[in-house]
Amino acid sequence: MKNLSIPVGISDFEEIRRKGYYYVDKSMLIAKLLKDEGTKVTLITRPRRFGKTLGMSMLANFLDVRKDSRDIFEGLEIAGERELCEKWRNQCPTLFLSLKRVDGLDFQNAYGMLCSVLAELCVEHQYLLGSDRVETYDKRLFTRVMDNAATPTEIKNCLLALTRAMWAYYGKQVVLLIDEIDKADEEFEAFLLELLSEMQVTIPEVGTIRANSVPFVVLTSNRARPLSEALRRRCAYLHIDYPDMDKELAILRKKLPH
Repeated sequence: MKNLSIPVGISDFEEIRRKGYYYVDKSMLIAKLLKDEGTKVTLITRPRRFGKTLGMSMLANFLDVRKDSRDIFEGLEIAGERELCEKWRNQCPTLFLSLKRVDGLDFQNAYGMLCSVLAELCVEHQYLLGSDRVETYDKRLFTRVMDNAATPTEIKNCLLALTRAMWAYYGKQVVLLIDEIDKADEEFEAFLLELLSEMQVTIPEVGTIRANSVPFVVLTSNRARPLSEALRRRCAYLHIDYPDMDKELAILRKKLPH
């Protein structure tokens, strides 16, 4: 009898696929998100343990221009969408930010964890510092965030600076994936609302900083706290249901040992 390797506690799509762990094919989520190009901000709200983080990791691996992910999607349903794959797979500058580590902390510790998460994101994309196409202000901000010397204002502006820098570097629309937005505090949510509404933020000592282009944004929420009505109005909802009976039977027949 064949043993199934169950990826307990693993939400990294690439790791699951490369190590041959058991994986239920949910790759058509990618098609649902990308086929409606008129939607710029999508919100997915489902309970904990539904697989949202794994879904966002899958989406990041599919889109990220720095990767070559053809092999890890081989055999999955999305690979049959040839036109979509040709247009989107590994074609987009992609920022993937998960806020799940901010959960359950008091304000001071939550803010510190948010700084840490953003610093890791800046380190991941520090190749931007060597580009003449990236604004000097944005480079200074990345360096201060990585050095844990950023002001609260600079922390709030970090995502906008990253999207601006990536657009300048690649000359392509940026994809911004934020997992578990409800784990951040209301102030961060208010900043995100300003960013999504006007694609700009106002900094008293600097002035108004605008995005070069409008990013494609996907947010997820566990419903740990209610999101503001203003933020929800900016988003299109994507409902991801559980598989129907026929789909569940097909999964079982394919995966269970014979």
